[in-house]
Amino acid sequence: MEGVDALIGGDKLILRGLTFYGFHGAIAEERTLGQKFVVDVDAWLDLKPAGKSDNLSDSFSYAEIYLIAKKVIEGPAQNLLESVAQRIAIATLEVHKKISAVRVKVGKPHVAIQGPVDYLGVEILRRRGDLTE
Repeated sequence: MEGVDALIGGDKLILRGLTFYGFHGAIAEERTLGQKFVVDVDAWLDLKPAGKSDNLSDSFSYAEIYLIAKKVIEGPAQNLLESVAQRIAIATLEVHKKISAVRVKVGKPHVAIQGPVDYLGVEILRRRGDLTE
């Protein structure tokens, strides 16, 4: 998704390294013991009005996106990271009508893999038009 910035264009809010504890996974142990999840979010919207006015009302609070991710990760268990990422993306689009697209990356840094790994995860992109599908 490296060309996404060029494809969507415009301004975006960036949240990196949001860390929460949750109980998501297809394996029973993941849903019983839980684990740490790391979330990155990009939210595209026009930030020119905020840049001119210096008023939060012309932008969108990073804290609101953080709370959406926290609620999803710490909320009801999902089998797949795809579902977790989807819930974060859709909730973000539903909360603020000026956001045109959201990219969500959800990673598991502690996985049962035979070898070194930083994390395993998914990255999705959802546009405002995806809400009607």
